[in-house]
This record gives sequence, structure tokens and C-alpha cells, in this order.
Amino acid sequence: MHCVRRRDPDFSKLARDIKRWGLALGFQQLGISDTDLETAEARLQDWLARDYHGHMDYMRRHGTRRSRPAELVAGTLRVISVRLDYWPQHLDSAAATLADPARGYVSRYAVGRDYHKVLRKRLQKLADRIADEVGEFGYRAFTDSAPVMEKPLAEKAGLGWIGKHTNLINARGGSWFFLGELYTDLPLPIDGPVGNHCGSCSACIDACPTGAIVAPYQLDARRCISYLTIELRGSIPVALRPLIGNRIFGCDDCQLVCPWNRFAAPTREPDFMPRSEYCDRDLLQLFAWTETDFFTRTAGTAIRRIGYESWLRNIAVALGNAAPAGDIVKALETRRGHPSTIVREHVGWALHRQIAARARHDPAIPSR
Repeated sequence: MHCVRRRDPDFSKLARDIKRWGLALGFQQLGISDTDLETAEARLQDWLARDYHGHMDYMRRHGTRRSRPAELVAGTLRVISVRLDYWPQHLDSAAATLADPARGYVSRYAVGRDYHKVLRKRLQKLADRIADEVGEFGYRAFTDSAPVMEKPLAEKAGLGWIGKHTNLINARGGSWFFLGELYTDLPLPIDGPVGNHCGSCSACIDACPTGAIVAPYQLDARRCISYLTIELRGSIPVALRPLIGNRIFGCDDCQLVCPWNRFAAPTREPDFMPRSEYCDRDLLQLFAWTETDFFTRTAGTAIRRIGYESWLRNIAVALGNAAPAGDIVKALETRRGHPSTIVREHVGWALHRQIAARARHDPAIPSR
């Protein structure tokens, strides 16, 4: 990142202009931080030492490039952090779906278009606007796409504070937003952090279905439903499967109960509106998808990246947790011979759950 600018501008004015341009592009907030993440780095190393990252080996493999921005992008002096709201609908619908074991719950960040593409394009427009003003400058845009400590950086930039559930919370906007960053060589004035306002509240800790928030500000990813249904490739621990309920892609429980989200506003982004193909749909309909159906109907979404095998695995678990029903047993039977050992294992578990539950309700039905 060694670029020659036409001239050094008034950086205080430029920082104000950048925030104004960002708001005009649709971001809800922008902030600027330096690159000192020493405290966050120490916490990351402790988290890794406890093996809380599970099978996400890349978290360790990236080393200090994650916590030292100049090691990832040489010449980085400042980070411009942005947030973009994504909440697509009223809270009632999320609660209603979670309460209906026949339907599949998809984390609200994934019900629309893939946020990576939306934010990346917008960050590029912001960078282009800065270049129009100052000439060529060094930068690189990130949207959860590289080893970047986006939450500590956003916290330093004043976009909010990291809550007890480890998500960023904004006092006026809750936590239903995406984060993005521009690493830059511009020596912009930095913003200060805001205070932590979680207080004595433990709603997120109490609400976590699997007890993944093992202490305030400490998340054991190995127990987190988002990790289990998205990041984990392989067998979901048997003891955790009943706790997953009908969550087939991610989990929002810790955010749904956060009192600060009463201030969250619905997104204005058409791209983040729910797709009817899979949002809150009947589990049996989703389970019947062919591999072609899956890749066609999830094109352009974050869901696509888990692949068809994990999709069937997750839905099989949800069907195993659903109320006992003959049509569920029949649907599971159709996947007993699936080529994937992972799918077969989870289908077998779900069948056992369904048949055992039906036998308890009706002794005339043989268990097996």
C-alpha cells in the first residue's frame, strides 16, 4: 500500500466528508480507528488456547495478521468501519417460526441476498469517491472476507460496544447490522469508543439454547448453533442436536432477546428482503429439494456456501426435533440411502427420534 496522492488534503475535513459520503451510500454509520488491537489480540489468543474455535483452524492459521492490520495490508494506518442494517421484518415472525417445529428457521442475516456482495460493492463506491477527492491512495475493502477483527475495530471506531454475546451493539441501532472495513494509508483523525451498556443484563446468556455463551463476553463456538449448522462440516454432536430445534441455518436467539434491539430499525435495502424460497418454509418442502434445487434456489445467498450435504444434515436434525408425524418418517426414509455418510447418520438419528416419540404417543406403533 504505497501510493502517491495528488496532495495531502485537510484530513479532518476529509474524515467528515467520508462519513457524509458513506451515509449517502446507505450506510447507517461510519467510524475511524487506528490499528492498535493489542487487547483484542490477547483475548483472541486466550480464546484459541481454550479451543473455543472448534474446527475453524483458519482462526489460528492466520496468526497475527488478523490482529495487526499492517501485517495483512502493508502501510495500513487507519481503518474505516461501516455498519449496514439488515433486519428484514418484525420480531413477531421470528418468534412465531421458532415456536413452530414444522418450519425451518434461517438466521435473519441470511434470508436475503449475500451481504458480502452488497457491502463490497458499496465499500468500493466509497473508496472511489475518496479517490475522486484525493487522487490515488492505498486501501483494501473487507466484508467478513479475510482475517480482520471487525468487531474490535468497529468498537474502537465508536460504532458500538461488544456485548456479552460477543456481537456489536449500537445504542441507537441494536445489533442487527453487518460490518465492513476499508483499510487505508490515509492518516485520518480517529474516533473514540463508546461505553459498554450491557450492565447487569444476562438475557443473551440465559437465552442461548446450547449454553454457548459460557461467560459474559466468552463464546464457545463448539456449542454455538451458528457454528454447528454453518461452519462445522461433519457430524453435529449428538448431545447438542435436540437443542438445535428447528434452526436450520444459524441462530438469532441471543439477539432476539437483547433489549437494545428494540431500537433496531428495519433495513431499507431491497437486497436484504426475505426470499420466499426458503425463509420460514415447511421443513418437509425444504427437505425434498434436490441438489439442483438447492443450488438454484440459494443462488446469490449466504446459505449456498454450506452446500447441499450440510443443508440436508441440518434439516434432518430439525425433523428429528419436530412433533412426531407419519409424513416426517416417510420423508426421512427417502434419504436413508443417501450417498453421504453424514446425511445418512443424521437421518438415522432423526428417524429414531421420530419413531420413539410416536411410540410413546401411540403404543400400537412399534419402536425400532
